[in-house]
Formats: sequence, C-alpha cells, structure tokens
Amino acid sequence: MEPVSEFKSKSGLKRIFSAFFYSIDGLRAAWKHEHAFRQELGLFVVGAVVAMLLKVSAFEKLVLIGVLTLVLIVELINSAIEAVVDRISLERHPLSKNAKDFGSAAVLLACLLAAATWAVVLFNRFY
Repeated sequence: MEPVSEFKSKSGLKRIFSAFFYSIDGLRAAWKHEHAFRQELGLFVVGAVVAMLLKVSAFEKLVLIGVLTLVLIVELINSAIEAVVDRISLERHPLSKNAKDFGSAAVLLACLLAAATWAVVLFNRFY
C-alpha cells in the first residue's frame, strides 16, 4: 500500500469547506507574494468593467471576461510550479529552468489568447 499524505483531503461536506478556505488562502498568498498576479488581477478588474460596459452580447462579455480569468488561472499554476521548484532546491539546474520556463510560456500563451480574443470581439463588433 502506498503512503498517503496526512494533508490529503477528507470526504464529504468538510472537504468542500476546507477546499474553499485553502483556495482563499492561495489567492491571499498570490496577492501578497506574486507581483505578476497583482498586475494581472488589476488588468482583470479593468477588463471586466470594460467588458460589462461594451455594447456586445452577453456571450461576448462572458468570453472577454473568461479569457482574463484564464490568465489568472494559468498565473496561479505557474506560481505553484515555481514554488515547488524553489522548495526542492534553489540551486540552478536545467530541469528547474525548464519547469519555470514552461510555466512562463503557458502564461504568455494565455495572455496572447486573451489579447487575440479581445481584438477579434472588438474588431468584429465595431468595424
């Protein structure tokens, strides 16, 4: 039998509440320690307000806000990868660099998708 982490979640309603509070803790930690997350959250807030004010369909508003949410999600995953790599070792290693670069590339692709989505929606709607 494989060992099970003492931190492994429980079952039932308690697990749902615990998971919610762990998620809030994660968002707080990202806000406190991750400059990129704070920048992207600022862009998210501005973008969400702009999306809600635009004369576009509800679906287009959802897509515009959704791609901004995706950027935040990918940034959180990237930050998690970086934290795990740094926890294992702060020494420079090619595999550590690859892991961090892959995470960064994922954020870049999410940002490019967000920019392209906004460009297409705005161009198709207003031109």
